[in-house]
Amino acid sequence: MHQVSPGVERAVAAAAAWAARRGSPAVRFSDYVLGLLDEEEGRPAELLTRAGGDLTTVRQRFEQLTGPVPVLRTLYDAARDWSLRHRADPAFMTDALLMAVLTADADFERAAAAAGLDAAQLFGRMVGGVNDPFDRPEQPPATFTPPDAADDLAAARVLDANLNRSREALRVLDDHCRFVLNDRTLTEQVKAVRHALAAATDQLPPGLLLAARDTPGDVGTAVTAGGEYERGSPAQVAAVNLKRLQEALRSVEEYGKLVSPGFAREVESLRYRTYTLERAVVRGSDARRRLADARLYVLLTGAQCAAALDWTIAQAAAGGATVFQLREKELPDAELIARARQVRRWTRQANALFVVNDRPDIARLVGADGVHLGQDDLPVADARRVVGPDVFVGVSTHNIAQLRQAVLDGADYLGVGPTFPSRTKAFDEFPGLAFVRAAAGETTLPAFALGGVGPSNVADVVAAGLRRIAVSAAVCQADDPEAVARILRAALDLPGAAGSDPAESRPPG
Repeated sequence: MHQVSPGVERAVAAAAAWAARRGSPAVRFSDYVLGLLDEEEGRPAELLTRAGGDLTTVRQRFEQLTGPVPVLRTLYDAARDWSLRHRADPAFMTDALLMAVLTADADFERAAAAAGLDAAQLFGRMVGGVNDPFDRPEQPPATFTPPDAADDLAAARVLDANLNRSREALRVLDDHCRFVLNDRTLTEQVKAVRHALAAATDQLPPGLLLAARDTPGDVGTAVTAGGEYERGSPAQVAAVNLKRLQEALRSVEEYGKLVSPGFAREVESLRYRTYTLERAVVRGSDARRRLADARLYVLLTGAQCAAALDWTIAQAAAGGATVFQLREKELPDAELIARARQVRRWTRQANALFVVNDRPDIARLVGADGVHLGQDDLPVADARRVVGPDVFVGVSTHNIAQLRQAVLDGADYLGVGPTFPSRTKAFDEFPGLAFVRAAAGETTLPAFALGGVGPSNVADVVAAGLRRIAVSAAVCQADDPEAVARILRAALDLPGAAGSDPAESRPPG
C-alpha cells in the first residue's frame, strides 16, 4: 500500500492528461516526466532549473520522445524503495517518483539524459550535502514508523471481502437488467460500472487481496440475519443487491484510503453512479408494473376535440384507452386548474389515469396521476420534487441520447417520436419509425409512440416494436371515439407481433 504526496497524485493525473492529448489511453514514461514537470514550482521542475536546464526546452524534447508504457504500481514500488533507502520514509514525493521514472528503463534513461534530464546528475543534487538547496523536502518530514504488516493485511482483507461483494452484487444486477427487464440501456450501465470497478481494482498491488484472504477464519460466514434467504420478487432481488453494492463500495472507499486517496476517490465516484442506477432500476421496475396495461394514451386539447371532453373521455375509455393527458398550452392558469379538476373527475369515473402536460404544479394541485415533460421543460428530478414520489413523470424523447438520459433520470415512461406528421401539432423534424425501432431495442421502460399515429399506421408502429401509442386527433376528432379506440387497442393487443410485451423482448446482445 503506497503513501504518496498530493504532488504525486497531481503529477499522475497530469501524465494521463498528456497521454490523452496524444489520443492514447496508455501513459508512457515521457508522459510521467511531463506530468511531473507540469507544476513550475514543483520539486522536479525546480531541480531541473537549479541544475541549469531550461524547463520549456526540456518539455518540448520530452513531447517528442517515444518509449514503452510502464505499470504505475511498478513505478510506485520503485519510488517507495528509493524513499526508504534515502529518506527512511515509505511515503514518497515527486522527486522520488521522478527518479523511479528516469531509471526504470535503461533505454529511456539514456534518452532522458540526452533530452536534458540526467538521472545521475539529479540524484547527486538530491542526496548531496546537507547544505545542498535541493535537500529540502516538499513538506515537513514525517516521523518514520515501520509499516505494520498486520494492519496492511487486515485492511486488504476488508477490501477483498467488499470488492467480492461488489462484483457479486453487480453480477446479480446485470442478470436482472438483462434477463428480467430485458433493458439494453440499464444492462450497459451496469456493465460500465463493473468495468470501472475492475479498472480501479487494478491499481492495488498484485497478489495483495489473495494474500489477505482467510475464508476459513471469517467469523461472519456462520452469522445469518432474519430474512436473508427470503425474496418476494425479482424487483426485490435487484433492490437488495443495489443496497448491498452501495454498502460494500462505501467500505472499499474507506479502507481504500489506506492504499491511495486516488483509488478511494474513484470508488467514491462509482458509489455515486450506483445511486443513479438504483433510481433507474427500482423506479423503472415499479413503473413497468404500474403501467403494464397502459397501451392507448389519449392527448386532450379542448379546442381540438370534436365533442365535449367528458363525452370524449368516456367514449375513448370504453374503447380501451387507459391514460388521458390534458394538453392545454393557451389557457390562463385559473382556467387550466378548473379544466384539470374536471378532467380529473371524469378520468376517475372512467377508471383511467390522468396526466397533466408540462405543469407539475397543476398536476399536484388537482391530484393528477402524472405529469408529462418535454425536452425544454423542468428536469425529472425537479418535477418530482413538486409532484412527490408517487406521481408518474413522463418525458418526450426524440433521439436515443435523450431516451437514455430520461431512463437514468428516473422517468416512469417515455414518449417516442414524432413518428408521423400530426394534425394537432407542428414538428420541425421526424425521427419516424427508425427511432421507434431503436427505442424498442434500447429499453423496456413503458414507451409510447406519438405524433400522427392512427388506425391507418398503428400496424407500422407495432411492426417497429412498440405496443404503446399516444394519440390525439385520431380519437378526439373522431365521430365515434369508442370505435376508433377499439380499433387501435385491437391492433396493439394483437398477439404474436414484436413488442407485445416487455417479457417477449430480446435480452441485449
